[in-house]
Amino acid sequence: QVQLVESGGGLVQAGGSLRLSCTAPARTISSSTMAWFRQAPGKEREFVAAISWLSGSPNYADSVKGRFTISRDSAKNTVYLQMNRLKPDDTAVYYCAIRLYSSGIYYRASEYGYWGQGTQVTVSS
Repeated sequence: QVQLVESGGGLVQAGGSLRLSCTAPARTISSSTMAWFRQAPGKEREFVAAISWLSGSPNYADSVKGRFTISRDSAKNTVYLQMNRLKPDDTAVYYCAIRLYSSGIYYRASEYGYWGQGTQVTVSS
């Protein structure tokens, strides 16, 4: 079992910023792909961003490109999602996910084996 611990959600006004964090066990992270997904009420879980831990290469959904940045801190075994210029449409529960023994970028939730508990992000207009 791989436990991912998330933090950083909250309430922010449109145009504001938040940073989400997700910490994974050190033994798992060095050869993995980590991603952020989100799920709004009544909608399916959707891909937001992902990063290959080995290469550091990020990838983003078109809806967040240019506003969100995914990054990693190897010393802290942590991946971050910096969210700027937030919009009400960004309101959702955000989930961190990890795919072990992977170096590519994956866009479907079914391709990730372990998930964080989720953190609520609410953007008011």
